[in-house]
Amino acid sequence: MAADYDPRIVALYDRANPNGPDHDYYRALASRQNAQRILDLGCGTGMLTVSFTGSGRRVVGVDPSSSMLAYARQRPGAENATWIQGDATALAEGEFDFMVMTGNVAQHIIDPQWQLSLNALRKAAVKGAVLAFESRNPAVRAWEKWADEAPGSSETPYGVLTEWCQTELLDEHNVMLRSFNRFEATGELHVEETLLAFRSERQIRAQLAEAGFEVRAVYSDWKSTEFSADKPLMVFEAVAV
Repeated sequence: MAADYDPRIVALYDRANPNGPDHDYYRALASRQNAQRILDLGCGTGMLTVSFTGSGRRVVGVDPSSSMLAYARQRPGAENATWIQGDATALAEGEFDFMVMTGNVAQHIIDPQWQLSLNALRKAAVKGAVLAFESRNPAVRAWEKWADEAPGSSETPYGVLTEWCQTELLDEHNVMLRSFNRFEATGELHVEETLLAFRSERQIRAQLAEAGFEVRAVYSDWKSTEFSADKPLMVFEAVAV
């Protein structure tokens, strides 16, 4: 994630990424695990993070973006969570029994930092802790569809905002996503460049194993349907061993 999002883009983030079935899945999983020490890595605006709080839980939201965290800290209920600017390497040892990376955060962590992050997560986990996250299946080549989409405009508190994107496949695993945001009232154009890693199920399984996690399930949706190679989404549940 970038560290310098325009505050207006941050304020509009929840509108584009609302509370939905993905959040329901992670909350239900936390309840099934009877999780008490929860990490939300790449927490963004903190919508899901805050919803984990309560019932004596300790909840920590970590994100490298100062503007995202500034927004998260102003959410109702934000005082019930701990907020850290940084990445997985900022975590203490044996701190958590449940850890999530949502909103395809895993794809924002590029190699070799990805393996280092998994190693750090294993260090921060107690034995038996669950790590859950989702990633897009590279075989479906979603980035090609994104680039074909026509610009879209919507009314916002800042006037009409027009959005579109461009994508570029850099190598076998990495895609450069360029997101364009134009505020029509002023003509301001904000361009964000995001490097995304598209890893296969097999690759992610191997990387988790190297870090000390055992994959217990891979799903293709938020209803726990077993993953198949033609599905666009991979939802991983792994256990610290």
